[in-house]
Amino acid sequence: MTAKKVVALNKRARFDYLIEDTFEAGIMLYGSEVKSLRSGKGSIAESYASDEGDELFLINSFIPEYYEAARFNHEPKRPRKLLMRRRELNRLLGAIRKKGMTLVPLSLYFNQRGLAKIELGLGVGKKKADKRATEKERDWKREKGRLIREKG
Repeated sequence: MTAKKVVALNKRARFDYLIEDTFEAGIMLYGSEVKSLRSGKGSIAESYASDEGDELFLINSFIPEYYEAARFNHEPKRPRKLLMRRRELNRLLGAIRKKGMTLVPLSLYFNQRGLAKIELGLGVGKKKADKRATEKERDWKREKGRLIREKG
């Protein structure tokens, strides 16, 4: 059983992107960032993973300052390096560069050992019609559930 303490979710990611595969990566964080995340603060709603050279960075993620750290604080929206195995990293970089796919963060959490991890989704952006179809399907499931509860 894997126990994760989820800090931040990106609920919009699965609506805006067709996620084909998911990956887990570590994040290089400062001590004040870890403290801030442990207190349950942080957001990955508008963030994405970008390749710079042979490395991946998490761009535009927000981890608020930890006020007890005073002058040893961090910058809230700084780019953070993602840590992965080289083979997995090369596979992702190839998919991003050749196929035009996007790496979207799905969730930020602490694993069983207490390490900060991020779940990344490799996907393609949905068109407007695809989003409408997803919404239509979700509405139908909700309506079907109501009908079953009323009748049964």
